[in-house]
Amino acid sequence: MFAIVEIAGQQFKVEKDQKLFVHRLEGESGAALQFDRVLLTANGSDVAVGVPTVSGVKVSATLLGHFRGEKVRIFKKKRRKTYRKTIGHRQSFTQIQINSIG
Repeated sequence: MFAIVEIAGQQFKVEKDQKLFVHRLEGESGAALQFDRVLLTANGSDVAVGVPTVSGVKVSATLLGHFRGEKVRIFKKKRRKTYRKTIGHRQSFTQIQINSIG
């Protein structure tokens, strides 16, 4: 069984006991989370597509921790103008584990 759920503005295909990284969510490590924006569920040949969401279906998860991604370097340059600028960015992520779909 799997579901497509919207978490923090992005869509993820999730299954039971799956661990995944999503954009940073509020909460402490070990907190229980519930996502009710389920767009599709499938169990074998039984597929339920929401309009826009499937009613009565929720995905429960456990927050495992907060992490930072790798640094992305941004380099800007204008030729013949002696303009060079280097900046960096590290995205904040949250790791969650899916407990149940239903």
